[in-house]
Amino acid sequence: MKLHTTARAAVAALMIVICQVALAHAHPTHQAPAAGATVTTTQTEVAIDFDDALEPSFSSIAVTDSKGNTVTSGKAVVDPANKKHMSVGLNPLTPGLYTVAWIAVASDGHRTQGHYTFTVK
Repeated sequence: MKLHTTARAAVAALMIVICQVALAHAHPTHQAPAAGATVTTTQTEVAIDFDDALEPSFSSIAVTDSKGNTVTSGKAVVDPANKKHMSVGLNPLTPGLYTVAWIAVASDGHRTQGHYTFTVK
């Protein structure tokens, strides 16, 4: 009887792990510049690495200044050689606070989003 209970517990644990993997969402693992960082006016891009591959058509990064004006020089790009890496070029920056807003749609279709700020000195 104890073996049956142990086997059922093992199967239940395995099912939980499988469900968590199947419902994976892409979350940032590295941001450049990092959240809360202070950088110089020479910053030319924002890049974010995620823990899951992204769907390029539905993932994006927007960067705005303290007045809400867009400061990106184009659309965000998911690296074809590394679908966990997304970046966007920046127009020349002036001193101030900037907000990065990202949307990541994982290859399994699950969507996550977030935002953070950095400062240009």
